[in-house]
Amino acid sequence: MKHYRKEIIINTPTRRAFINITPAVEEAVTESGITEGLVLVNSMHITASVFINDDERGLHHDFEQWLEKLAPEKPHSQYRHNGAEDNADAHLKRQIMGREVVVAITDGRLDFGPWEQIFYGEFDGKRPKRVLIKIIGE
Repeated sequence: MKHYRKEIIINTPTRRAFINITPAVEEAVTESGITEGLVLVNSMHITASVFINDDERGLHHDFEQWLEKLAPEKPHSQYRHNGAEDNADAHLKRQIMGREVVVAITDGRLDFGPWEQIFYGEFDGKRPKRVLIKIIGE
């Protein structure tokens, strides 16, 4: 069995963002030479997420609104964690949206359903963060 590891760095200019990282994952699959296997994509930070969904701006707006209702950023005083920091909401948002995705690789391509894309969700940005891409297979 072969394996391949790559990290990508994401640095958003805003505190929150949804970024389509599918092209970077596809590039890693090509670089790996693996044509049948699995790819794991995960955020290496506890205030960011990796998830699969549709690349549609209205949906991303809905995610933002929904997450802000579930875990509002302010007032910061509502969270015990914010005694030393101001990012408790980002931890909660990450928990809801998830840490990682696993996608099958078939014939050297990501084996997606209709409209599926891989996204990086940033909930406490404005600094460099890493995403791990780990591929195993033949």
